[in-house]
Amino acid sequence: MSGNDNIAVGVLALQGAFSEHLQLLKGAAEQIETPKKLEFVMVKTPTDLERCSALIIPGGESTTMALVAERSNILEPLREFVKVHRRPTWGTCAGMILLSEAANRTKKGGQALIGGLSVRVNRNHFGRQVESFDTPLNLSFLGKDEAPFRGVFIRAPIVESILPKEEKPEDVEVRAPSKKPKGAIEESFTDDENVEILCHIQKRLLPIEDPNTTGRPLRDPDSTGEVSKVHASPERERESYANASSIVAVRQGNVVGTSFHPELTGDLRMHKWWLGEVLKDLTKREELLHAQENK
Repeated sequence: MSGNDNIAVGVLALQGAFSEHLQLLKGAAEQIETPKKLEFVMVKTPTDLERCSALIIPGGESTTMALVAERSNILEPLREFVKVHRRPTWGTCAGMILLSEAANRTKKGGQALIGGLSVRVNRNHFGRQVESFDTPLNLSFLGKDEAPFRGVFIRAPIVESILPKEEKPEDVEVRAPSKKPKGAIEESFTDDENVEILCHIQKRLLPIEDPNTTGRPLRDPDSTGEVSKVHASPERERESYANASSIVAVRQGNVVGTSFHPELTGDLRMHKWWLGEVLKDLTKREELLHAQENK
């Protein structure tokens, strides 16, 4: 962690929308009072990560990000940061995929995961780039009278299910390696029993799955290039609608995951909220360390 009086918050800068996150973090920091100065750093190496008290993993391409992380020798330090040291970490879109304990619909050969969220995600659940959309979201931490948050979904994943404590290995395509918290302080930031759902998307926006194309959403461009829904039987549509998960934001202990891209909106509210949670985390750690030293 940062050795000076500043609080270093990192954004993983291997690939994806890291610069957009940095801009919103700086804007959000101007709206909150902090006991120490916040500084925001691009994280590309294990040395960069060691400076940080918290981390954002941005949207991008999760398989590419994982491969670059492995080649840069930062994948294992990321797992230690999230699951051993239990530092506050937020993943958006591809970042949420990496922070999930399990993932379906990965590319051939699978991909490495960091883990931290006891969920199974479905990659690219909403289809291809041309099927990107935005929609108002009611995030659980927003005030009653606040306007909805604009959720931007680009080839976005969805939380397919909250994982039970015991799950058969064949139930998922890839799974993150298991790691234990470092000690008693880190254990206090662990919440294995509870995944908090921060937001659902309206079910009318969910794609209908085609049983004959290994789960590909029933959406295709027509002859003009416009996206339209391929015909499915009413029975199949009703079944898919009833069974579909609509979870697009979750939190578990020190980890937050969102399917959408807050960094592409210009809306500072989620970054401001998350920085507030980071400051609470640091205060609690200091109190626990002080209590431990005085035993």
